Amino acid sequence: LQHYFIQSNLRFKLSVTMSSLDQLKKHTVVVADTGDFELIQQYKPQDATTNPSLILAAVQLDKYKSIVVDCLKEAKNSNASLEEQVVDATDRLFVRFGCEILKLVPGRVSTEVDARLSFDQESTIAKARKLIKLYEDAGISKERVLIKLSTTWEGICAAKRLKELGIHCNMTLLFSFAQAVGCAEAGVTLISPFVGRIYDWYVQNTDQKTFTMDTDPGVLSVRKIYNYYKKHGYKTVVMGASFRNTSQIYGLTGCDLLTISPKLLNDLAKDSTSPAVKLNEATARGSCDEKIHLEEKDFRYLHNEDAMAVDKLAEGIRKFAADQVKLENYVKTELQKMH
Repeated sequence: LQHYFIQSNLRFKLSVTMSSLDQLKKHTVVVADTGDFELIQQYKPQDATTNPSLILAAVQLDKYKSIVVDCLKEAKNSNASLEEQVVDATDRLFVRFGCEILKLVPGRVSTEVDARLSFDQESTIAKARKLIKLYEDAGISKERVLIKLSTTWEGICAAKRLKELGIHCNMTLLFSFAQAVGCAEAGVTLISPFVGRIYDWYVQNTDQKTFTMDTDPGVLSVRKIYNYYKKHGYKTVVMGASFRNTSQIYGLTGCDLLTISPKLLNDLAKDSTSPAVKLNEATARGSCDEKIHLEEKDFRYLHNEDAMAVDKLAEGIRKFAADQVKLENYVKTELQKMH
């Protein structure tokens, strides 16, 4: 009997001291928003996401220098111009980092298409197909890769066509309900609504500067999208992204996936708060939003009605494009050293 109580007490203590991160993983698929392999190993996420900003930071770390050199050597071709070699080497860097990440996560990695192609459907498709071919040449099935596209009308149309080719997309820079509806109707695999950037806009552009978990505009935006998708039977999954604090994460417990920065993963690992489930399919079915259909003209107008979304989508494309240019300039400098 004494042995039984000791064992029971031990199990109780273990359950009490389980981290918030481990508790969150019971309700939501946790994704690491980083290109740093060591951090991915530390937090053991299901999936990982990357973008030009994260890869730009990673390639400048000494510990990843060998990966950079390998990609430069593979792209170095005497028959190609320097500019062509730069583009090829940059694509290879995205894929190589993705391949290394896939050795550490059981699920998928997201790799982003150049944001400068956000309004060019055909070039977006061509770039996505090239990235998938590089993955397949490295022995990685396209089922383990999500191609990240900006959620413009052109990006949504590209994602729909890529899905028909068996290529799955992660629609990023998503801020408006119109963008979410467009993605659902196109049947895309996954969307990434940006919680923190929505929050930033409201803090900067309204009189309200503080929000609770249940009044945060970024959290409320994702809850609305999640409930709409589940109520109307859409297969597109929702991955909340771009968090500023753990309260926003707790506010979306139960969401399909959440992609979280290493800093906030660390905060969750050190915390023992038990997050209450805020989203589930049963309660979503009782939500009030009626199903709508958007043609291109409807999409553009409804998105344009959301000043926050217009501002943040444009800003997001500019920032990712700027980091893409910085990455290419870094690659160009390194290639020139090899000539």
